[in-house]
Amino acid sequence: MASKYIIGVNMEFVRSADKSFAEGVKIAAELSYKYVEPMVHTGWELLSEVNYFHSFSMEEDPLLMKEICDTHGVTAGSLSAHSPLMKPEAAVDRLTRAIVLASSVGAKYVNTDEMIKPDWMSDEEAHQVMWYTLKKVEMVARRHQVYVCIEPHGIYTKTSDGLMRIVNLVPSPWIKVNWDTGNSYLAGVEDPYEGLEKVKEYVYHVHAKDISMEQSTSERGKVTGTPVGCACGQGVVDWDRVLDILDPLDREVILSVECGTIEQAKDSFEFLTELIMKRN
Repeated sequence: MASKYIIGVNMEFVRSADKSFAEGVKIAAELSYKYVEPMVHTGWELLSEVNYFHSFSMEEDPLLMKEICDTHGVTAGSLSAHSPLMKPEAAVDRLTRAIVLASSVGAKYVNTDEMIKPDWMSDEEAHQVMWYTLKKVEMVARRHQVYVCIEPHGIYTKTSDGLMRIVNLVPSPWIKVNWDTGNSYLAGVEDPYEGLEKVKEYVYHVHAKDISMEQSTSERGKVTGTPVGCACGQGVVDWDRVLDILDPLDREVILSVECGTIEQAKDSFEFLTELIMKRN
C-alpha cells in the first residue's frame, strides 16, 4: 500500500515576510494548506511578542495554538522544536514541553536534530550526552504517544549511518526520522536517495525542501543543512525518486514544505499536489 501523504508547510515560509504565527496560519489556509508545522520556543521572544515572527511560545496556553488553527480550518500536524541534543540543560526542557504541547493540540510529531557540538566535547562524550537527553525525552514521548523525529542537519546526521546511530541510542518506537530532502543533498557526503533508502523504515515525517541550482553550486559539500530551500519542483531534488522510495511504506507520511517565501509555499503546494495525484 502506498503511503498516505499529507502535505503541510513549516511556518518558516512567512519568516521573510515578518508575519506572526496567527497571520502565518491564515496565509497557509489561503494557500490551501490543511496542515502546518509551527515552530515553538520557551520564554517570551521579542519579535514574536510584537507579531513580527512566527514562532509560538510554549508559555502560552497550548489550546491557543489549536484555537488559531481551528479558526482557519488548519491542523498542527507536527511541531518544529529543534533543540541541541548535546546540551541537555536546554534540550530536555524544550523537547519535553513540545511533546506535551503536541499532545494537547493533536500533533503526532516533534522534530529536532543534534545541532551544534561544543568544541570541548569529544565524539564519545557527545553521544553519551545525547543518550541522556533522548532517554529523558523518550519517557515523555511514550506517555503522550508522540513521535520524536530526528533529521539530518548536523555533523553526525549528515550521513544515514550517523543519523541512525543517534536514533538507536535509545531504542524506542517513539524515536523516528524526519528526513530532510534538502539537508541530505547539501551535505554531499552520500547519495541522498541511497541514504533515504537506508533509513526509510524509520521515516515518519519529511521536510520537503528543494535546493536551487545556485545554492547547490555554492554550498554542496560545505554545509550540513540550511534553514529553508526554494519551491519544491524548482530545484535539484528528484521528487519522483523520493516518492518511489517512500511509496511502499504502509503509514501516514507528512511532507512538510520548508521554503523561504509565501510564493514558494504556493508553488510547492501546487507542485506536490499534482505530483501525488499523478502517481495515484
